[in-house]
Amino acid sequence: MQNNTKKSTYSWALYDWANSAYATTVMAGFFPIFFKSYYSVGVDATVSTAELGFANSLSSFVVVLIAPLLGAVADAGSLKKRFLFLFAFLGILMSASLSLVEQGNWQMAAFIYTLGNIGFMGSNIFYDGLLPSVSDDKNVDYVSGLGFALGYLGGGLLFALNVFMVQEPSFFGFADKALAIKASFISVAVWWALFSLPLLLFVEEKKADKNTNNILLVEGYLRLKKTFQRVTSLKGLFLFLVAYWLYIDGVDTIIRMAVDYGMALGFDSKNLIMALLIVQFVGFPATLIVAKLADIWNTKKVIYLCISVYIFIIIFASMMQDVYEFYILALLISLVQGGIQALSRSYYAKMIPQQYAAEFFGFYDLLGKFAVILGPLLVGVVALFSHNSRLAIASVSILFILGALLLFFVDEEKVSKEVREALE
Repeated sequence: MQNNTKKSTYSWALYDWANSAYATTVMAGFFPIFFKSYYSVGVDATVSTAELGFANSLSSFVVVLIAPLLGAVADAGSLKKRFLFLFAFLGILMSASLSLVEQGNWQMAAFIYTLGNIGFMGSNIFYDGLLPSVSDDKNVDYVSGLGFALGYLGGGLLFALNVFMVQEPSFFGFADKALAIKASFISVAVWWALFSLPLLLFVEEKKADKNTNNILLVEGYLRLKKTFQRVTSLKGLFLFLVAYWLYIDGVDTIIRMAVDYGMALGFDSKNLIMALLIVQFVGFPATLIVAKLADIWNTKKVIYLCISVYIFIIIFASMMQDVYEFYILALLISLVQGGIQALSRSYYAKMIPQQYAAEFFGFYDLLGKFAVILGPLLVGVVALFSHNSRLAIASVSILFILGALLLFFVDEEKVSKEVREALE
């Protein structure tokens, strides 16, 4: 029996509200700024960009390595909540611990940030795994979307409060902005912990059969191998997945490295943070508009439109001189960020049979959630060797161009037919 009640549904969705605070305030917002101006004080701007890029890549790579194991544990049923809160606790603890790192100690800051990212991404695996426990075939899209919407709203609200704290530190009793930012890291930990409680208390999960967990741990890797073999045998589908992995890596790299790039250009952190707020609150309605455009026009064409906008964004970013241009950049990103993610998912769904959706989306999610390896690594390497932040951010365009080229050879109808025939 599924625990499909309004209480469990909203309790589940509130976890997205809870942990999105880490994604906005820490990952996208204050940590890149604080890492460059406080933790890495005295370090060359391009070197600190490389350090941040490597930290993002390392955390993603670790989760990629353990993802099949984590997915198998999630399939064990009765362990999903336990492991969700184990990883959530890691993320919460690391967020609060950032407030203890002293100025100039970039090594410790990068280490704690890497662990925090692992906690954030790892907990999301089990969070996704609990979706069937709070939904059914009729409302799964709504419930999934509810979590997404609450994540935008919750993360944005706390981020807005944190921005106010940093802009007006004396109003909150802080001696300077540095203390306000450290307090913001603690507020994320408190927010994340507090709004995780409904899931802990009111979401139940199906109990697994006894003595099956060890078997499932082994079978997790075997299932991943089987799915990989099946996907790679379907050339059209595999081509789309590679294209998706490339351009979505570019999208996620822009999300994580945009503020660091603005700092490298010498822009004031106040303006960078305000620009991020634009992305947060414009992004959600813009996503709905882009989705509507796909209904009117064509999904693949709108994905191409989004990729084209991103390539323009990167070219524009590599040449911008004034801080007002960063606001334009943020507005452009907010118009396509959610849209390209949503349409890629729906485009993929059109190509796979419904009865295989769980298996194939598991592989899709693995690529999507842990794509942020190549992009930050590319930015970090280019920044380190060229000592040119503009060239480093421009290098991300390679991911979008390659993804667009591969996507050109994907024919939705032919792929759908190929998949259907192969699986019959």
